[in-house]
Amino acid sequence: MAAERGRAVREGQEELPASGAAGHSRPRSHIPFQPLTRTSQWQATLDHTRSHGRAHHFIIPQHAQQQRYSCRLAHNLSAMTKVESRAQGSAGKLPKPSAPLFPKTPQQTNVNQKLTTCNKLCFAIGAAPKEVAASASAFFLQIYLLDVARINAFEASLVLFIGRVWGAVTDPIIGFLITKSKWTKIGRLMPWLLGCTPFLVVSYFYLWFVPPFDTGRFVWYLVFYCLYQTLVNCFHVSYSALTMFISTDLKERDSATAYRMTVEVIGTLVGATIQGQIVASAHTLKHCSTPNMSASHLGNSSGAESVKSLVHSQEYLSHAKEVYMIAAGVIGGVFLLCTVVMFLGVKEREDPYGLSSEKQIPFVQGFVMVMRHGPYLILTAAFLLITVAVQLIQSNFVLFCTYAADLREHFQNIVVVILISAVLSIPFWQWFLQRFGKKTAAFCGIVWIVPSTLMLVYIPDLVVAYIVAVTSGFSIAASLLMPWSMLPDVVDDFRVTKPYSKGHEAIFYSFYVFFTKLAVGITLGLSTLFLEVAGYKTGKCKQMPPVVSTLKILMGVVPICFFVIGLIILVFYPINEDVRRRNKISLEELRKQSFDSTTMEDLSYQ
Repeated sequence: MAAERGRAVREGQEELPASGAAGHSRPRSHIPFQPLTRTSQWQATLDHTRSHGRAHHFIIPQHAQQQRYSCRLAHNLSAMTKVESRAQGSAGKLPKPSAPLFPKTPQQTNVNQKLTTCNKLCFAIGAAPKEVAASASAFFLQIYLLDVARINAFEASLVLFIGRVWGAVTDPIIGFLITKSKWTKIGRLMPWLLGCTPFLVVSYFYLWFVPPFDTGRFVWYLVFYCLYQTLVNCFHVSYSALTMFISTDLKERDSATAYRMTVEVIGTLVGATIQGQIVASAHTLKHCSTPNMSASHLGNSSGAESVKSLVHSQEYLSHAKEVYMIAAGVIGGVFLLCTVVMFLGVKEREDPYGLSSEKQIPFVQGFVMVMRHGPYLILTAAFLLITVAVQLIQSNFVLFCTYAADLREHFQNIVVVILISAVLSIPFWQWFLQRFGKKTAAFCGIVWIVPSTLMLVYIPDLVVAYIVAVTSGFSIAASLLMPWSMLPDVVDDFRVTKPYSKGHEAIFYSFYVFFTKLAVGITLGLSTLFLEVAGYKTGKCKQMPPVVSTLKILMGVVPICFFVIGLIILVFYPINEDVRRRNKISLEELRKQSFDSTTMEDLSYQ
């Protein structure tokens, strides 16, 4: 009976009509053999898309349809024969198929990949530890090096400058190594995130440890700051590029980015709060003493002599060292915990957006292609200046409150108000950018920090400081959210214009971080050097008037100039909402073509 059914199947196969025929059939011997390649299929599909102007369905070639049909019949025949042989108690058994007809490949993923709220939260939590550590170091590292580690302002400027420049240089190197990494069972980026975290925590802790020797402290902090910058770059570049591999859906990525920005601001708040509340007791006037000074001498001395006489006591140094180490240990624990949560809740997926080429594009050629992409250059230049301005204010804020605004007892609370305002405004800016566009949201959000900064510098009042803290939080939230929300749009625009060029996501993110860190490092190094020139003295409770004036300039005039120039450059950013929608449609079509191309190649080899 099985033999008779086999003959019937073969006769049915010979009578199959050719694909696309209308009312007649052709013998199989007349079907020309045309080998399928992704390039030829992409060219044919592109011609058809241009002619019709919308997405279409592929017409599977004749020999592919017949092969698929014959394979399906053969599979059904095998199953029927096995059932019949079991019923008859036959000893002979047919072999089982060794593999499915269409073996699953990494590119055979859903075109629209939805993320659960848990996935988005776990992804966002992965951004928290870096921001916690960055916030603590941004607000307190400069004053720690000057007043606790007791290295002079020139050496502190070298530590900040060389460390930042070193971090900027290692960014593209790490991006290059990531692009050369192979996919593993947990992805291509996850091994980098997990591997660097333990070493990062150790380097961060020793950055806040005062060694028992005096002569080599500059080298100690320089080495550990450079090591910390290298490891945090491994984490940050990998995590930033992970945005493109958690989902292929643009709305899902934007939503995940909003979650990420919210948690990043919360992380900044947590870092500043942990560090500020723990170490605040080390920066009060109660630790100051006036040795060898009588009351009459203080009354007759000049202001400069009085300032020079106010020094920190020895009890202050031991207490300050202790509280800074405690804060570093707490932040290190947060880093480990958040990384584990991210790993457990996020799955890295390969994005089949593009079309395969016969040879891989070299890293240098890919870098040149990225640097020639206009939207990327405009976005990077604009937010480079804006980020430099924010970092300049952030790094000098504690010094400004301590020595220029007489707010040393309140600076940690002002920082908390700024960051709470930023956290609460993230959902508003996410709604605003969806309603009015990202470019408009960037302008409306960042421009408010200009008058706020002027008020804080030139009206040093406690009530004004808290009002400015609330308004500044809105602008800081926008400056944090917008670049990381707009950068995926730039990458998508590049993907549409260069469909055969894949795997350059790490270049976009690593060089954005590179240029930003390089500019920030130069600026912070110069700002600390200006304090040295103005006469900043380490270990003093009061500073000279030139130092106060320099701090006001570094907090007011300089960052405002950066803000204004950055916003002017942002005017020329070309990707608006219409361009984003067109790019989304084009990428969806590319993903379908890549998926169908892989499926048809599998059919051709059956």
